[in-house]
Amino acid sequence: MLFRSVNNSNTNVGGLSTGYTTTATATFSVKAYLTDGYQVVTVSNSPVNNSYNLHNLTSPTAPSAGTEQFGMNLVANTSPTSFGAGPVQVPSSTFSNGLVEPNYDTPNEYEYIPGSVIADSNGSSGETDYTISYIYNISNVTPGGLYSFNDVLVATATF
Repeated sequence: MLFRSVNNSNTNVGGLSTGYTTTATATFSVKAYLTDGYQVVTVSNSPVNNSYNLHNLTSPTAPSAGTEQFGMNLVANTSPTSFGAGPVQVPSSTFSNGLVEPNYDTPNEYEYIPGSVIADSNGSSGETDYTISYIYNISNVTPGGLYSFNDVLVATATF
């Protein structure tokens, strides 16, 4: 049995500026009883305005205001500000064992590759609560307008 829950489904980052990095968070939870574990994959493209997508980071990268970047990680960060959190095992690590995948587990470094496994468990697990930390940066040549992003997460049990 696999259970996944997105705990906050709407974030509004407001206007973006070349002078600073904009951040947002979202949370989700996964339980996987009677399985050999699970994988969580993010499958969406980066934020889009008409047909233009913000540049997604394809390797772990520090935020840089004024450079077009979109990325995420699943840990607590102190740059560009203090935000995010590491996975929380509920009720404890005795019952839960969810992990963040490499490239998404380094504080203050962000990546976003559609189709990437971002979290997993290698065995039956109680609830693990994850926080996704997103960064958004634009450059002077990033097209203006309204960008939208619907991050679709796919959780799959392994047997």
